[in-house]
Amino acid sequence: MIAIGGVIGAGLFVGSSSGIATAGPGILLSYALVGTLVVLVMRMLGEMSAANPTSGSFSAHADRALGRWAGFSIGWLYWFFWVVVLAVEATAGAKILEGWVPAVPQWGWALIVMIVLTATNLVSVGSYGEFEFWFAGIKVVAIGAFVVVGLLAVFGVLPGVHADKASFSNLTGHGGFLPHGPGAILTGVLLVVFSFMGSEIATLAAGESEDPQRAVTKSTNSIIWRIGVFYLGSILVVVSLLPWNDPSIAKDGSYVAALNSLGIPHAGEVMNVIVLTSVLSCLNSGLYTASRMAFSLGQRGDAPKAFARTTARGVPMAAILSSVVFGFVAVFFNYEYPDTVFLFLLNSSGAVALFVWLAICFSQLRMRKIIQREAPEKLVVKMWLYPYLTWATAAMIVFVLVYMLFDTKHDGRETVLLSLLVAAVVVVIAFIKQKVDAGRRTAVPVADEPTKVTTG
Repeated sequence: MIAIGGVIGAGLFVGSSSGIATAGPGILLSYALVGTLVVLVMRMLGEMSAANPTSGSFSAHADRALGRWAGFSIGWLYWFFWVVVLAVEATAGAKILEGWVPAVPQWGWALIVMIVLTATNLVSVGSYGEFEFWFAGIKVVAIGAFVVVGLLAVFGVLPGVHADKASFSNLTGHGGFLPHGPGAILTGVLLVVFSFMGSEIATLAAGESEDPQRAVTKSTNSIIWRIGVFYLGSILVVVSLLPWNDPSIAKDGSYVAALNSLGIPHAGEVMNVIVLTSVLSCLNSGLYTASRMAFSLGQRGDAPKAFARTTARGVPMAAILSSVVFGFVAVFFNYEYPDTVFLFLLNSSGAVALFVWLAICFSQLRMRKIIQREAPEKLVVKMWLYPYLTWATAAMIVFVLVYMLFDTKHDGRETVLLSLLVAAVVVVIAFIKQKVDAGRRTAVPVADEPTKVTTG
């Protein structure tokens, strides 16, 4: 369920409307492209994690395959990404809750949400898993019901509903399948790629499961149908129920607009409940992920040693609290300096998802040889067409990053440049730390060694 929930982020509900406006029905190709990319990256990660399950996941694999600097860099960048996400999701959840209970200010709701989920993560890993199980369950049922109801309406067999605009002809009418041309598919990729971030959470959580190898194998093998149903299926329903350029999609959001077109009462509030569930799920998983990455970094000596200590229940308290503190600071910046400090944090962490996926590609190229040499029996999950498909995936990720550099309309260039700046700073720190550590190891006092006496 953590694997299923990890693929369905709040971005699917909130961000899909801008993608539809940009690419029209062709946004389905954008989702299919990114979905294929995620399936391939997760296959690589599944291969490495099934052979060596660890709470550090891809950071620990990069550490071993590419060098200490790589594990350090990708681990801290990923931690940075998720603590910024904490602020984004806390604010999004607070806006919904304030609409229901305006007596409590928005910042108050953000504080309450953060405190409750921090407490959940501090109790035990089991409580995190329990919360995520129910959050994921609600999202799965909601999207499943949405797809079924929507398809029944499109085929005209939904009882009591007269969906005048619902038809598969919406896919090719109103300017065609690609109303803004083929180039809009790639622009759509930029808008939807970040809604897939979180797929890799299952491999981090698997390290604390009863049977890590089985958990990783199962979640990796099922990602194809999960992306197919939850992303492609639900977006297909949206662009079939309504014309892509219907004003209500931009105004109310794609899913709310689709439900409203069916005349379902209180559709907006129902969708708000589902979006809130997704926000809380993302917050819950984000805090878990950031803290476990900090814990892994602490274990490897790349973070304070306190991060690697756990309570009697196996909870890395210092790692959790440090992540929460940064999250609270980011929430503060979001309210006080939304257009300066927080915008910088947001943009400078925006391309980290692509950096992580690229690191997974290069790690897998090296780790396959290491596993084959040391423990070939652990290759229970294998990347398809190795190494050709791995290289092709890496090339596609690089292509997306380069394309973003030429995208000024959707802040793609600023996001890539700021993310590269932060990444460069972290990599420089990693190399400095590696050099200092090497200097300490070589500076071992020789006085402890027995004195050798030579005679002439």
